[in-house]
Parts: sequence; C-alpha cells; structure tokens
Amino acid sequence: MAFKPLHDRVLVRRVQSEEKTKGGLIIPDTAKEKPAEGEIVSVGEGARKDSGELIAPSVKAGDRVLFGKWSGTEVTLNGEELLIMKESDILGIIA
Repeated sequence: MAFKPLHDRVLVRRVQSEEKTKGGLIIPDTAKEKPAEGEIVSVGEGARKDSGELIAPSVKAGDRVLFGKWSGTEVTLNGEELLIMKESDILGIIA
C-alpha cells in the first residue's frame, strides 16, 4: 500500500536508538525513550499561502531529521510504525 501525505505533512520512520551508552552500559527497553530522530519516508506537496500559491516543502524523502518529543501522530502501515507530522514540527535536518 502506498501512502502520500497531504499538504505540508510528512511521513517519518523513527531511527532506532543505541542499545549501549558510550561507556558500554546496556540500556534496558524499559529505560529507553522513543527517539526524536527519524528518516523522511514521504512528503506532501506543500502548504498554500492565502493567495493560493504553493509553498514547497524544505525536506525530501531520505532526509534525516530531528523532531519534538510529542510531535506527530503514530500510525501503522504495512506492519511498520510510522509518524505523520506537519513539516513545522521538524526542528532541523541532520547533515
């Protein structure tokens, strides 16, 4: 099933967090927080100004991004957990 977000929304796949700390300690699943980093899977066509002019999105599929802890709506597509969020919820692109 293909999914294309509408307007200024993006579909994001969370990036898995590290299993160990830099010091070598293993982090149990119960202590892990959901990562606020992800990869853009799909992007809508962009928002519209009041004049009807299209504002192109700043992100594209494949970009790695940071987003707020409580951003987006969790959905399951084809058995995979993904997030749908507005482009404005994205804090930045990781180069």
